[in-house]
Amino acid sequence: MGAMDIVFKLIFGSKSQNDEKILKPIAEKTLSFEEEIKKLSNEELANKTKEFRERVEKYIGCKTEELDLSAEENNKKLQAVLDEILPEAFAVVREASIRTTGMRHFDVQVMGGVVLHQGRIAEMKTGEGKTLVATLAVYLNALTGLGVHVVTVNNYLAKRDAEWMMPIYSMLGISVGILDDTKPHSPERREVYARDVVYGTNNEFGFDYLRDNMVIRKEDKVQRKFYYAIVDEVDSILIDEARTPLIISGPAEKNIKMYYEIDRIIPMLKQAETDERMREVAGTGDYVLDEKDKNVYLTEEGVHKVEKLLNVENLYGAQSSTIVHHVNQALKAHKVFKRDVDYMVTDGQVLIVDEFTGRVLEGRRYSDGLHQAIEAKEKVAIQNESQTYATITFQNYFRMYPKLSGMTGTAETEAEEFYKIYKLDVAVIPTNKPVAREDLSDKIYRTKKAKFEALAKYIKTLQDEGKPVLVGTVSVEMNEELSKIFRRYKISHEVLNAKNHSREASIIAQAGEPGAVTLATNMAGRGTDIVLGGNPVAKGVNEIEQILVLMRDKAFKERDPYKKEELAKKVKSIDLYKEAFVRLVISGKIEEAKEIAEKNNILEMIEKIDRIIQINEKSKTDKEKVISVGGLHVIGSERHEARRIDNQLRGRSGRQGDPGLSVFYLSLEDDLMRLFGGERVSSMMLAMGMGEEEELGHKWLNKSIENAQRKVEGRNFDIRKHLLEYDDVMNQQRMAIYSERDYILYSENISQRIEEIISDVADSTIKNISDGKNINPIEIIKWFNSYSIGIDEEAVSKAIEGGIDNATKNITNLLIETYRKKATLVDEKVFREVEKNIFLSVIDNRWKDHLFSMDGLREGIGLRGYAEKNPLTEYKLEGYKMFVSTMNTIYNELVNLIMRVRIVPNSFNAVERESAFDGGVEEKGNVSAMDNNMQGKPKMGHAQVKMTNKIGRNDPCPCGSGKKYKYCHGRDIRDSKDNSGAA
Repeated sequence: MGAMDIVFKLIFGSKSQNDEKILKPIAEKTLSFEEEIKKLSNEELANKTKEFRERVEKYIGCKTEELDLSAEENNKKLQAVLDEILPEAFAVVREASIRTTGMRHFDVQVMGGVVLHQGRIAEMKTGEGKTLVATLAVYLNALTGLGVHVVTVNNYLAKRDAEWMMPIYSMLGISVGILDDTKPHSPERREVYARDVVYGTNNEFGFDYLRDNMVIRKEDKVQRKFYYAIVDEVDSILIDEARTPLIISGPAEKNIKMYYEIDRIIPMLKQAETDERMREVAGTGDYVLDEKDKNVYLTEEGVHKVEKLLNVENLYGAQSSTIVHHVNQALKAHKVFKRDVDYMVTDGQVLIVDEFTGRVLEGRRYSDGLHQAIEAKEKVAIQNESQTYATITFQNYFRMYPKLSGMTGTAETEAEEFYKIYKLDVAVIPTNKPVAREDLSDKIYRTKKAKFEALAKYIKTLQDEGKPVLVGTVSVEMNEELSKIFRRYKISHEVLNAKNHSREASIIAQAGEPGAVTLATNMAGRGTDIVLGGNPVAKGVNEIEQILVLMRDKAFKERDPYKKEELAKKVKSIDLYKEAFVRLVISGKIEEAKEIAEKNNILEMIEKIDRIIQINEKSKTDKEKVISVGGLHVIGSERHEARRIDNQLRGRSGRQGDPGLSVFYLSLEDDLMRLFGGERVSSMMLAMGMGEEEELGHKWLNKSIENAQRKVEGRNFDIRKHLLEYDDVMNQQRMAIYSERDYILYSENISQRIEEIISDVADSTIKNISDGKNINPIEIIKWFNSYSIGIDEEAVSKAIEGGIDNATKNITNLLIETYRKKATLVDEKVFREVEKNIFLSVIDNRWKDHLFSMDGLREGIGLRGYAEKNPLTEYKLEGYKMFVSTMNTIYNELVNLIMRVRIVPNSFNAVERESAFDGGVEEKGNVSAMDNNMQGKPKMGHAQVKMTNKIGRNDPCPCGSGKKYKYCHGRDIRDSKDNSGAA
């Protein structure tokens, strides 16, 4: 911080202080409504929702769904009335929460709710109740009826948060849906999106958007227009996961043997020596490994060696471009990506591990053949590569929301990126109670061995003193290595990593008990608090779960359909109200807890009240013990690349004013230290005669670590920004294609658009076949014949009289007349359906091909840098040319098919529409593959379509099904010939 910054801060106060000055009066105004709202009955409280909605519509002068939010003036008008209602609406939510969950929003939580409503990011420390904070902004914005999306990092949190807060929303008449409860692309999911509030993961929302832009009927779309999203763990979703695009793909033909063949030669290659600037020392090896940038590439010597090993004449020749790409990916798989750090192998599958949360990213695969290279390295079955059908990054997906906000415990260090990419401001919300945690300086050792031994001795001492300990690691590999050392020191402990995340809730529930030691991979996005003395709510919910297990088993065995249905209803109700019930019991509101059980006919829960009270009393006693010995001790076993991940680990201790302590144990052999000067410091230590087990501590060294983290953060920001710059090119093209599709889907009649396209195609074709002054009539006849339009030379000669402009006008009119005549030959409604089907099919097929071409362009565009050209500028120029070419191809193919198609009247009842993407579709992201055929799509009878001139077997069928001719109507014709021959 510069001198001027310090002076400015002293005079005007910090940003946090200024934010607090603005937010506090709003919280106080909310408090002023409290006594008035308390007097309302439950029914009167619920009626407030109707009253607020009427006030909103009266202010804007129309139904909210009729409001065009793309107009800035309308958006401001809507936000103005919500701002006016805010204090009273927040007071209503606060009272509903007290009556249903026993929790009252603190004033700082109200301030957090205001920040969320304003479309900003609320940074709130761990344990400050972000889930409850969200209900304030969710309710206020749900009054619009436009839909509020609450986005979480995993399905567990989405379901937990929705069910936990459901009683508040239910009391106020706000409908809530959970995406995880429904199948993708189903009528049930469309119904969920129609509700006031929708809880789901970032992947589910993103994939639903992509799927919606692959449908062939508007009725199959599930999402509404975007209005407002609150992103939980916003740094995890909008920063950590921003580098990986969501991809829906289908199979692509590849030679699997090639991966094994290339994998075989990688161990034969030798790493080259490098100087300080990572430049190869000539003649020392076959490849250069740059660990800082996680990159590896062949040297000239290595190229010759690979050519010899693979028996390839020229590795960089036109015929070998694919081979060199896969050699590079195999090098990365072996030298950059580490097992049990970047990925793990389970049941013969390579599973990616999220470096920020330590969780397995279910369903996600590395792209560009890297995943296959790792599978070859690990000697497991190789799955086919795939071709992209639809893709979008989270950066571009979330920027489509007119209003976006987020919450997390660590956002301030990334404030610049949030603003530059998403135009999101970060507001740091003060804690409800002062933070009492003590953060010690890092303890640094020369070697990992010395670090681990010192760490284990320290933890053994802490456990013997009855202090709970949370040990954070950066990888599954280190997690398991430390576990072995702990067993040697006889330290009883629980292990939490990607291999046993199913036990996460129960492990975290006990992590705050006296003497508990929990060894966990990064705690980011865990969404579960460590409560001193143990978590009585989580333990109480576990007791209720025992009822659910028995009831589910009973329902499964029950033969009577009526009794089975009643049991299923009970299971659903218990699942919905279990947490609210437990919280009411713990807060001493026994009668209110019983009322919930009686009202929802789930009396079985009442039997657990005494047990929950016992659990709570023991937790209180244990909490006092833990507080007396200094609270939760958090120990980091290594620094992460990003400071906020370390801060998230620290933040697990000292919640809600509890005492606590945090410290990091480091070694100069840790990856971050080694890559940023650790070896130099280690040499100095040896020169000074310092032993391996001696602790090294110096302010300069701590500062160096923080600077190293800043460098990595800056580099990662550049990578994400670079990705966005490239994806922005694709995004503009994507929006153009999707808007064309939407026009087709939502228009009853697209004839005007098709006539415009016919005019454009005619204009460009005439320019191509003319010399600028004259047109050869033979070329026109050939062109019309390709459309199956019979025209004689005399008619053509007449049409092209009077110069190019007149000829263009006459020929365009001829084509449009032919097109209009076709519509009169059959029922017009059927014809309009067929032409929409054809248009969508052509768009989908050509867009798929365009994405493939753009992937190829992106892969090789970096080489333009060697010619001193800016790769991004080149990508924009080339990408634009390719997109124009794709659109021209779409329009030419559309006109060709429309002109050639002839529908046989009265030969069908309905037209089947089939997407070009149906079949073999998979999604790359944190969700499972979508069904092969999109659900909810009715199968109807084929329209009988005849072709009026010869069509190639591999050409698209003119019926618009999206299939090749030989697999569609060509097959029908072939079958009829076979049948007639047999007769």
